[in-house]
Amino acid sequence: MSYKIRWSPEAADDLLHIADFIAFDSPENADAVADRIYERIGRLAQFPHSGRRGVVAGSRELVLTPLPFVVVYRVVQDAVEVSRILHGAQRWPRSSHNFPQ
Repeated sequence: MSYKIRWSPEAADDLLHIADFIAFDSPENADAVADRIYERIGRLAQFPHSGRRGVVAGSRELVLTPLPFVVVYRVVQDAVEVSRILHGAQRWPRSSHNFPQ
């Protein structure tokens, strides 16, 4: 079974901001990092439970080693809903959800 990947607006913005931040110093690395993040999230379509259990009930977290980012998502029926892409040092609201509707 292949799951659909659904992005929240916040997750899409996170990816754009990550690429913009990296592009300030290295445009070629920005594209490579954005592609790598997008590819790793795409793998969740086949392996939706590959991330660890998240800090918010019902969520999961995919650590993107060696990159310093964490993808926050949940699995619902036939979809993986990506909520946020955060730097590993960021603290994210543990009580709010930004999952796609």
